[in-house]
Amino acid sequence: MVSFVGIDVSSRTLDIAVRPQSLKINVTNDRAGFEVLEKSLRGLKVKRVLLEATGGYEREVLSFLQSAGYKVIRVNPRRARSFAESMNIKAKTDAIDAAVLAHFAEVIPDKPTLQVSPQRALLRELLQQRDRLVQQRDDDRRRLKQVQSEVVAHFLKSNLQHFRSQIRQIEHEIKLHAEGLGDERIAQLVQVKGIGLVTAGKLVTLLPELGRVQAKEIASLVGVAPFNHDSGMSVGKRSISGGRFEVRRTLYMSCLVAVRHNPALKAQYEALRARGKVAKVAIVACMRIFIVRLNAMLRTGTPWQDVELPQCKSATPA
Repeated sequence: MVSFVGIDVSSRTLDIAVRPQSLKINVTNDRAGFEVLEKSLRGLKVKRVLLEATGGYEREVLSFLQSAGYKVIRVNPRRARSFAESMNIKAKTDAIDAAVLAHFAEVIPDKPTLQVSPQRALLRELLQQRDRLVQQRDDDRRRLKQVQSEVVAHFLKSNLQHFRSQIRQIEHEIKLHAEGLGDERIAQLVQVKGIGLVTAGKLVTLLPELGRVQAKEIASLVGVAPFNHDSGMSVGKRSISGGRFEVRRTLYMSCLVAVRHNPALKAQYEALRARGKVAKVAIVACMRIFIVRLNAMLRTGTPWQDVELPQCKSATPA
């Protein structure tokens, strides 16, 4: 009998439901708990394991189960909640959520989450810490413009010096770890105008599918693929939805640079603006072209070329 496993993850515990056996397991969210879980699943023909993205608390159990040979799918919590509501499940407890995830695992398309190596996970952590430092630096810059107290201004200036020093140090660590990762995609990406080492590192760590899937899928994963909103004779405005926010934000910033320095993207952006599209819609359209071309470049192993681009349809950001 084929089994499907749903795991509700919290910072301290894991609630597990196995379908169709109606088996319920509760373990700690640590190595000892993972081993108990794996032992409990032995003898079962587990086809899929499904869990939610919970701000990082799920990473260790996901990696452990993948290493043990299980197909694990990580989904956005919003998708899981929508599935529960479609099944008319209104109540919400850890045990109920685990049962819902097990049911979801039974019907979801079989596409396991890619396994992340420890080196890649470390690079991602460094990149995320850099983002936090940059955010703190920028926050204090804004505060410094409005402060009236000289004492407070002194503290803010000291903070800014500290943040600048920390950012330089962590960027050095990012460079070392990116080189040690041995991922040729990073070297290819940094050759493209608008993409630096930090952006390249984010793309390969937060979007490991880059260069390994088709154009429509990569656009959907980032959240820049337009979706139709039609019904009967009514044709609605296409808009983007979902995707990975951090990747999309990174792509947005790099695309702002690319449309100024890349002739093909610049021409595309200007053509959209000339057709009356607002700046944000035009940028989103260019983001979609940008990520699709980067994906194709990495798939084929060819360098970036500034070739003329076909005119694309714009989509309204959701």
